[in-house]
Amino acid sequence: MTPPRRTHPVTPLVTGVRAAPVLIIGVFVVGNGAATEFFGGLGTGAVVALILLAVGLYSYIAWTRLEFFYDDDGDLRITSGLLVRNERRVQLSRLQSVDITQPLLARLFGLAELRPDVAGASAEGTTLRYLSLEDAQQLRAELLAKAAGLRAEEDAAVSTAPEEVLVQVPPPHLLASLILQPSTVLLVLLVPTVVTFAGVADVWELGITGILLLAAPITVVGGQFLKYFGFTVAQSPDGLRLRFGLTSHRSQTVPPGRVQAVRIERPLMWKPWGWVRVVVNVAGTAGGSEGEERPSVILPVAPLPVARAVLHRVLPGVDPFAVMLERAPAAARWRAPLQHKNLGVGSTSSVFVTRRGWLVPRWDVVPHARTQSVRVVQGPWQRRLGVASIHVDSTPGPVSIVALHQEASRAREIGQAQAKRAGLARRLGGPGQPESASVPESDPLR
Repeated sequence: MTPPRRTHPVTPLVTGVRAAPVLIIGVFVVGNGAATEFFGGLGTGAVVALILLAVGLYSYIAWTRLEFFYDDDGDLRITSGLLVRNERRVQLSRLQSVDITQPLLARLFGLAELRPDVAGASAEGTTLRYLSLEDAQQLRAELLAKAAGLRAEEDAAVSTAPEEVLVQVPPPHLLASLILQPSTVLLVLLVPTVVTFAGVADVWELGITGILLLAAPITVVGGQFLKYFGFTVAQSPDGLRLRFGLTSHRSQTVPPGRVQAVRIERPLMWKPWGWVRVVVNVAGTAGGSEGEERPSVILPVAPLPVARAVLHRVLPGVDPFAVMLERAPAAARWRAPLQHKNLGVGSTSSVFVTRRGWLVPRWDVVPHARTQSVRVVQGPWQRRLGVASIHVDSTPGPVSIVALHQEASRAREIGQAQAKRAGLARRLGGPGQPESASVPESDPLR
């Protein structure tokens, strides 16, 4: 058991500064000046000072009550709480990743948050706020080393694993890709349409609403640009390291062997530049939206050859664009008139691949050994057309693997074959990295 440690001494100040404005606004602004009328100008200032003092005192006491240390089993223990004492255990044998986040306010003080990701545990309950950036990086290296079975001496410093930078997304490319997203383009085109209709119908209130619609794409593009600014992908022994963010800097790790499924998206407006986006499902995280703290986007935009190189780091030897896909039958055009030409399904000895989408064509890839279940679904309209869809279930995340509107009997064959391949690949893959497991070449999809 190691001696208890505390977070950085400036933590109470950062916590208090973050919380105080919210309390003051809630009391005085929402109260419509009632506090000023009741207390007077000088009294209101005294009340504000008391609130700041109370917030600062609470933050300081909370800081003194938060400690972390390694127990006799080598696991990280975090104790906290004022009236009720809480102790949380970060079981390093179940550690999946350790992320470092620098919100804007903490970044101004040179501080960072450390977020261990443990299977079955809430990240919020094990987050350490705040450490100096150097201490956060050192503690992250310690946790990953201990999780890997390395037992360094107490006085020995564990160095951060070396890394090789693979990709740095240029800010102009990021901004252009966000502007050329179909959702952004459609919102921008909607504005002159609404304004023109308002002028013809002489309903100027509608025209003002149309102009205000411009705020939506500006807000979305601006928020995504700030979030993914300076996006860097690096390879290290502990996995792919992702660093991004302008106002709030974030450092995340996609551990080796934890990627469950991959999606490559190529919006139509990106095609002249050859850009794509790469999104993943990662085991042990519920990152269903790209705004979640867990890693899901591993490349917001990049040329296809660069994306292929990154994809090979998480799924070695896999190239979705080289897989021969079986196209949907002619009857599918009545169910999906716009995208039926893009529908397809296929497989290799190691992965199952589907293609769909019109404005945003996408290729979804799941290793056979990562397949959790297979379903063949046929709705009323599909029954009349004689088609069905195959759903290959992965862990929760943004990637959903669906082969839409295949011929019904063929869909059942594909579903049964994929279920057999998944079972065989899990047996052949062993406990290491089952996503690399291959099944025999006699594949019913080829």
